[in-house]
This record gives sequence, structure tokens and C-alpha cells, in this order.
Amino acid sequence: MKTLFLLGMALLLSIQSMAQSVPILKSKTLGFLETLDEGQKELALQPFADSARTEWTNLPLGLAPRKGLAYGELSAESKMAFHQVLSGIFSSQGYLKTFAIMQVDDILHELFEIQHSRGQIPDKAIQMIRGLNWDYGNYYLLISGNPAEDEWWGLKFEGHHISINLTVVGNEFTMTPLFFGSDPAVVEDTQYAGLRPLSKEEDYGFWFVNSLNETQKAKATLSEEVPGDIITSPDRPQWLEDFQGIKGSELTEGQQTILHYLIEEYIGNLDPEKAAEHLATLHARGMDEVYFAWIGSYEPMKPHYYLIHSPDFLIEYDNVGFLDNANHIHTIFRENGRDFGADVLKKHRLEHAH
Repeated sequence: MKTLFLLGMALLLSIQSMAQSVPILKSKTLGFLETLDEGQKELALQPFADSARTEWTNLPLGLAPRKGLAYGELSAESKMAFHQVLSGIFSSQGYLKTFAIMQVDDILHELFEIQHSRGQIPDKAIQMIRGLNWDYGNYYLLISGNPAEDEWWGLKFEGHHISINLTVVGNEFTMTPLFFGSDPAVVEDTQYAGLRPLSKEEDYGFWFVNSLNETQKAKATLSEEVPGDIITSPDRPQWLEDFQGIKGSELTEGQQTILHYLIEEYIGNLDPEKAAEHLATLHARGMDEVYFAWIGSYEPMKPHYYLIHSPDFLIEYDNVGFLDNANHIHTIFRENGRDFGADVLKKHRLEHAH
């Protein structure tokens, strides 16, 4: 009874915190909008019903043009204000990952140019690569609806290896789907050699799978090729119905703890109050109901993939790379039924039906 009481109190506190968070998010977003000129506002603001709000992709701009306002077109004042917005959405961990991923885009360009200068990449290929238009400035901001007037509104920030999707409905908000990727996963040249924006997503995955005994590992490992991308990619179903792999109830207490660390790495990207809500949901259901599946090598720098799946959330991690060298990470965090605020929008409409 005491445990249930504590879980209930944690969930209540997280809901109260969300109600406090929404005015802060709104204030910071409106503060950012005030720094834009009219032409920029016209690009940034779109109707809530516009399909761009619920369409997402991690492809670079050269393969997938975006609606909205380019980050590279912002003034220094606007960039400072937008950093305030993102630091309100994320924890310091998630905030720093976001801009490390953006920085890696510029590093990736530099790496290709170095290879071209060494004769490792032909002229035709480097022209194609340059045309993909991935760089620090080619991320697009889209605000759906009007935060100053509307009860529901959204904010999208998206480009190569990032898709951030905030949906606000009344005093509630959701943050999924949340896509983070990194190419390269570990920088192997330039002054940034060794940089790993998504280090713990990889390290904790190997820590957990290699904590399993041989029987457990055989149950967790799916006998198929490593996917070339996350399974719930933009052009495929956005939720998985079947549970695969090993169930949390089949793990030791120590193994459950490691798996919890891995889940926390994803949840911990979010603002602490939002993270507390997710953790309360996880603890209310319990680790026994969480499934873990693995595909591929149990060693770094060889293709591998994992899936963490409960009735409430889904995490995917994929690391294959174009050279089959496992140096190109894709990850996603999803809430069941809450991508782009689906459930909270439905709840709000039912409660305010006339």
C-alpha cells in the first residue's frame, strides 16, 4: 500500500508540475517570436491543422525540404531566445545533445571534404554530398497555431538527425515522437575526434545485453538481419503492436536496474518535470512489463539494434552506418497514442464537446 501511495503522489506531483511548465513554455516561445520580423513570423507560424505538424523526417534538407524558418536565418538575438525555448523543453542533457548533433553535421561536412582532398572521394560524389545541405544552420523551426491565443499549439524543430515535436493542449503537453541521431556516432578525425553525442544510448545498450546469461541473451536476440534504420521510421507504421525479446520479469534485479538506466537515458533528455511523469508511469506499471529485443553484434563498431517496448512507450536504437561500420546512430522515443499529442487532443475535445 505504501508503494502505491508513493507512486500515486509522484504521478500527482508530475501532473501539477506540467501545469506549471506550460506557462513557462508559452512565455519563452512568445519571447522568441517577439525577436522575429514580420517575414520571419510568416514563415515560422503555420495553422495547427497544417499537415506539416504531424509529418516528420530525419533526412537532410537536400532530400526533404521543410516548412518553417531556418535556424541559420535567425539573428543572434533570436538564436539566444530560441535556446531559451529549447532549454525549457529539455534537461541540460537533452539540450546539449541537440546542439552537439547539429554541430556534428558541420563536422561531417569537414570529414567528407578531408576525404575528397585525399582522393578518397571522387568529384562527382562530393558534389552530390554537398547538395544534401546538412549543416548547423539547416534546421527548421515551425510553430503550429498561435501560442498567444490558442489553447492548443505545437512547436517542431527538425533537420538532419533531429525531430523535436512539442504539442501543448491546455495545461498538458507531449514531446513525442522525439528523434535523435548522430553521423558519425563517434568522430574519428579533426579536432573533434572522440566526440560521441549519443554515447550512453550505445554504452548502456551493450552493458545491458552483455549482462544477460546465454539463455537470456538467446531469448532477447532476434534471428534476423539488423534493420537499416529504426523500424518505426517516417515511411513505416509508427507503433509496434507485438512484443518481442525478453520480458522484464525474466531479468534479475541487477539486470532490471541496468535496463532502467538505459530507459532513463532517453527519458532524462526531457525537462525534469516531464521526465518525472514518464518515470511515474514506468514505475506504476513496473519493470516486469518491459520487453527488450536485440539484433546484431554484441560488440561496438559492428551493426546492432535494440528495442525497448512496454504498453506505454517505445524506444528504438539502430546503428548500422552506410559503410556497415556501426558508426551512424538513429534513436526514437515514443509514447503509446500520444505522438503529436493525439491522446491529449482527443481528451480535450471530448471534455469540451458542445
